[in-house]
Amino acid sequence: MLSSISRDLSGKNAGDILQRVADQFKGEIVCATSFGLEDQVLTDLIIRQGLQIPLVTLDTGRLFPETYELWERTEQRYGIRIQAFFPLSSSVEQLVNERGINSFTQSVEYRKDCCRVRKLEPLSRALKDQKAWICGLRRSQSVTRQSVEAVEWDSAHGLYKFNPLFDWSEDDLRQYIKAYDVPYNALHDRGFPSIGCACCTRAVRLCDDVRQGRWWWEEPEHKECGLHNRPRH
Repeated sequence: MLSSISRDLSGKNAGDILQRVADQFKGEIVCATSFGLEDQVLTDLIIRQGLQIPLVTLDTGRLFPETYELWERTEQRYGIRIQAFFPLSSSVEQLVNERGINSFTQSVEYRKDCCRVRKLEPLSRALKDQKAWICGLRRSQSVTRQSVEAVEWDSAHGLYKFNPLFDWSEDDLRQYIKAYDVPYNALHDRGFPSIGCACCTRAVRLCDDVRQGRWWWEEPEHKECGLHNRPRH
């Protein structure tokens, strides 16, 4: 099934991919947004094409104020409501009470535990009863994403994951956003090419890797939260 879907999407542009998956998985697909440039482009494409693909987001409780502002502005611009999924309060309380408020800086293991509580568990609820999901992964984002394809099998959740922008460059994103006046996070103009939790993201130099500012104290090959583990075929 995966190979046949992959062949069907071969050579298709992002808009075509979205149209096809919206038709194929009608009522059983969502698009996950964290309000980055990629996600804003996907949101605009979905709304512009009138596709019935709900948007969901994970609110970790530690996002930048600018991200919340963009969240509201995006809903107002497109006349939509983006469904939020929050971490379980009991899990956050246990994590903080046992390890401290900023334990994620102590080791990769502790950081991934924080991501598990604040991101992975909420995502599992967001994807419950779905057969596919859409996200903004791109090959040029980092060394951990160079093998991203238009469609992958998400073995962790047992569904298909579509990456319509897998072959887009940073320039492609910015050209689209400028052409269609797509709202975007003000932090992108302050040296933040990739934006996650405020405590785990910092500005980078223009010459740095896109995700250099995420978990900057860790080695590049560790810089994933677990949402996008590489697929196993």
